[in-house]
Amino acid sequence: MTGRIGWYVHHHGRGHLTRMLAIAPHLDVDVVCFSSMPAPAELPANVSWVELSRDDVPAPAVPADDPTAGGLLHWAPLRHVGHRSRLAVIAAAVGAGDIDAFVVDVSAEVTLFVRLLGVPVVIITQPGDRTDKPHRLAYAAARRVIAPWPEEIYAPEHLTSLGDRVAFVGGISRFAGRRRPAQPRGDEVVLLGGGGGADVSADDIAAAERASGRPWRVLGAGSGAWAADPWDALTTAAVVVSWCGQNAVADLAAAGAPAIVIPQERPFSEQRATALALGRSGLAVAVPRWPEPARWPDLLDQASACGEGWTAWRADGAAQRAADIIRAEAAAGAGA
Repeated sequence: MTGRIGWYVHHHGRGHLTRMLAIAPHLDVDVVCFSSMPAPAELPANVSWVELSRDDVPAPAVPADDPTAGGLLHWAPLRHVGHRSRLAVIAAAVGAGDIDAFVVDVSAEVTLFVRLLGVPVVIITQPGDRTDKPHRLAYAAARRVIAPWPEEIYAPEHLTSLGDRVAFVGGISRFAGRRRPAQPRGDEVVLLGGGGGADVSADDIAAAERASGRPWRVLGAGSGAWAADPWDALTTAAVVVSWCGQNAVADLAAAGAPAIVIPQERPFSEQRATALALGRSGLAVAVPRWPEPARWPDLLDQASACGEGWTAWRADGAAQRAADIIRAEAAAGAGA
């Protein structure tokens, strides 16, 4: 196989970047990433980075600049230099002729644009209510759709209706296959906050710790104590309290962590859909919002009985399965 794989990495949070970093090492081809995010400090040897202009700075005059094209798109502001520039950079790279497939994580506009340039697109989708017109257009334009969770746990109709174009590969975790410590779990509760923001205050967390009667360790969630590698915390905590982003859930699965999951407000109710699926399946204790202090002792006891079923999230091998799908599309595009 010759050529390269293009990859669009959305700049919101760090989940899209983390997913690319987990999958790219399984690809035996060069990957060129396009993102408004600055290049991360470390990239796999086969990955290069192109930083794109922002399409929301300066902020367009909404709704005068009609960023949704009358509801057809999610974000394409008129006469915005940054928006125009970012698409021009992608077009120039595709025009060079050595990009055989393009992964989009995640943008309906980039999906449609790259498909119009004649390049096969693989979308990495997310949970939630994604039945609006822009999402339907993007799914229709894509050659394949990767859903990073197991179909047995969460199978929305808008994806299953795509037939064999959608692949439920399981939860993609950077920790999949990593050895867990031999020592038993302790008594500590770990709060794993994500990078996309939360509505929980330091006072809320302190009240939960007092009510639980257990020591708490806070990673993220506005604490300033974010750990780039929380593996030890995930594998030694009595219970992990976590938001419901896809990478966080996949990491919980890889660690086999007894968990309480609390969805945060995200577009298209993404985290709420994930929490409902986890609660129904019994993989974790799911609560719709940060609990009152008095509820914590009982919730932690319930969660302590969970953790053994995380193999159903299929984190082992998920990154490889996603890479196999991407590689197949690139090979078809290269005529291999």
